Amino acid sequence: MNTKSAECWSSDRQARGLRIEISAGHSLLLPFDQFVFAELTTDGEEQCLRLVFATHEVAAHGQSLRRLEIAMQRLELSFLGTLPSGQPSLIAEGQPLVLEIAVTELKDAEDKEPAEHA
Repeated sequence: MNTKSAECWSSDRQARGLRIEISAGHSLLLPFDQFVFAELTTDGEEQCLRLVFATHEVAAHGQSLRRLEIAMQRLELSFLGTLPSGQPSLIAEGQPLVLEIAVTELKDAEDKEPAEHA
C-alpha cells in the first residue's frame, strides 16, 4: 500500500532546473539560468503562476500557489506537475494544488521579422 501523500510540486536547494511533468509520458526540464521572471495572479480562489524562461512559458493554474512562487524566487522549485483527477482531495487545505499546466514554446527573437522604422 502506498502511503506517500499526493504532491504536485517539490523543492530542492541543490536543483539546477525545474522539471515539469506535462502528462504521464511527457516532461520538460528547464534550467534555472534561463529563468526570466514569475507572475502570480489571483481570481477568487483560483490562481495562475506564470513562469517565463528564455525558451518556454509555463502557466500553472490552481490554488495556494504562493509557496511555489517563493520556491521559484529562491531557485529551489525542482518539480511541477498536476494531480490525477480525483486526487485534489488528498491535498491538505492551504497546500499548493496544481490543477492544470500549460507550456508554450517561445519563438526565438531572431525568427521575428524586424520592426519597420518610420
